This record gives sequence, structure tokens and C-alpha cells, in this order.
Amino acid sequence: MTRVLVVDDEPQIVRALVINLKARKYEVDAAPDGATALQLAAARHPDVVVLDLGLPDMDGVEVIRGLRGWTRVPILVLSARHSSDEKVEALDAGADDYVTKPFGMDELLARLRAAVRRAEPTGGGTDEMIVETEGFTVDLVAKKVNRAGKDVRLTPTEWHLLEVLVRNTGRLVSQKQLLQEVWGPSYGTETNYLRVYMAQLRRKLETDPSHPRHFITEPGMGYRFDK
Repeated sequence: MTRVLVVDDEPQIVRALVINLKARKYEVDAAPDGATALQLAAARHPDVVVLDLGLPDMDGVEVIRGLRGWTRVPILVLSARHSSDEKVEALDAGADDYVTKPFGMDELLARLRAAVRRAEPTGGGTDEMIVETEGFTVDLVAKKVNRAGKDVRLTPTEWHLLEVLVRNTGRLVSQKQLLQEVWGPSYGTETNYLRVYMAQLRRKLETDPSHPRHFITEPGMGYRFDK
């Protein structure tokens, strides 16, 4: 059974989440503050964490960093903070997804299920190193992309950008993380680089580059690769 740790200091939100999650056969632990959350995570080893950023004793980003020091458990941020900077900070700290309050319960549960699925180990061997979409195939070992039976020529930078996104399939990757992984640690604000290279990847791989199906932009936050 999937265990969820809910971290929020608003009793009515915790109550709503606990009722809805238990009705769907999840096991649920709840923490009203960051310190309790870190203790419960260490003791109960949840499969996914739903975390509010506005906690009474510490910022939720500190909780994310504390968890990321020892676990890769999926973290779904649930917050009333709407600014892109705050969302990006949480994602850069290690959050997997971000839902803004007020939220729809159905959407939250769908994102929670997706986060748990992505965290499940895939089969051994090289299967997970070959990612297939309906239009193209990415071979992470051979560093090749095939579309319609033909290899697609990518520049080293295009490949590196594609590789980071594909290795995080279904997960939002922040602009800063992409820039630092592809161009280096001294980069973080040159978002125009990303726009140029994402346009090139879409032109080479998307069926309709103006309406991308696989390379999704989350405005002001980052990009996501969907199969």
C-alpha cells in the first residue's frame, strides 16, 4: 500500500487530504510543521510527500533540502505562493511537482499518482535506456535519436538538453537546472539559450513544432518531456 506524508499546518486541508487519500486506499501520516515532517519521514519512509511551503517552524524549501539529503522520495509541493521565483526555488531544491492553492482534489490526486509512478523502479537491463514515443526513439546508451527509421542529427548541445529532459520524463525541470546541467554551473539566467535550443529540438522531433506534444513549456518555470 502506498504511504503518503502530508505536511501542512491548515487542519481543514489536512483533513480533506486524509479523507480523500484513505478513501483511495492510501496510508496517510500527517505533520503540522517541518521538524515533525522530517522525523516522520525518517521513521515511516513514505512513498510520496505532499508538502506546504508555508510552515510555522521553517520554510518548506528547507524541508525539501533536508529530505533530499538522504532520500529521493517524490515531493509534491502544495502552496499558496504563486510567483515563478518561489516555484523555481522549490523545484531547484528537489521538489518533483508544484500545485498552487486553491487546488482541485482530482488534479492533486492525479499528480500524486504520476509522481509515485515515476518513482517506481523500472525493469533491469537496457530497456529504460531506450525511450520511445509515437514519433521518435531516443537511445540514451548509443546517444542516438531515430525518427521514421532515420537517425536525426543533433548537435552536442541539443543532445545534452534532450538527454536531461528524457532522463526526467514527465517531470518539470527548471530553467536554472537545465542551464547548469547543459551549459555549466556559472549559467542560470540565460533563458534565451533554452528558447533557441528547444525550438531546434521541436523542429527536428515534433510532428507539429508550433503545437508541441513532447517538449512542453511551463511558462516562467521550465520544461517537461512527455512521451
